[in-house]
Amino acid sequence: MALERNPPACKAMARAGWEVASHGYRWWDYQNVDEAMEREHIQRTVKIHEEMGLGRPVGMYQGKPNVNTRKLVVEEGGFLYDSDSYADDLPYWTTEYGKPHLIIPYTLSENDMRFAIPNGFSHGGEFFTYLKDSLSYLIEEGKRGTPKMMSVGLHCRLVGRPGRAKGLEDFLDFAKSFGDDVWICRRDEIASHFYKNHYPEGCGNDSVPMENSTKMRSSL
Repeated sequence: MALERNPPACKAMARAGWEVASHGYRWWDYQNVDEAMEREHIQRTVKIHEEMGLGRPVGMYQGKPNVNTRKLVVEEGGFLYDSDSYADDLPYWTTEYGKPHLIIPYTLSENDMRFAIPNGFSHGGEFFTYLKDSLSYLIEEGKRGTPKMMSVGLHCRLVGRPGRAKGLEDFLDFAKSFGDDVWICRRDEIASHFYKNHYPEGCGNDSVPMENSTKMRSSL
């Protein structure tokens, strides 16, 4: 619905070449939404993405899902992954729904929402320090042979404030300073890599597009 109300933003995202994953049709808590309505909402959001010139979404983050959400995402048939999980520092697979489905976890930790909660970040410097320390630790784990993924949750109304944006800018400079040791990428690129290189054995993956795959490093 938000995309329908903001055509200029859709055009800007398309020009920028962003991956625009689905965040659901409405910002509802879907805990008590019935299965038929949620199925309709998922189908509707795919259609809106296409009508607004963004292409069909290949990722889904409902945000406030229920026990049916992932099943409905897989059933829809066009999603490569969902991010309704906070369970790991790496993507992982589930085979509960008849075929392998990739889960690329999100985060509520490295997230600017913590500017808006008690005992969260109070200024951009704290945000930068927390992100820097998180990435530094994960890079050291990667050097020991276990590369990780780091998500950073951003919202223009939060980190977009000038005093906070400086912390984000400093972190991006820090991340880029590692060169090839840190892969700054979209989630659809992570999905393509995992479909190509880490697909569950014996399941086959001929129907999955493999463009944008690349060598796995510590990814941000």
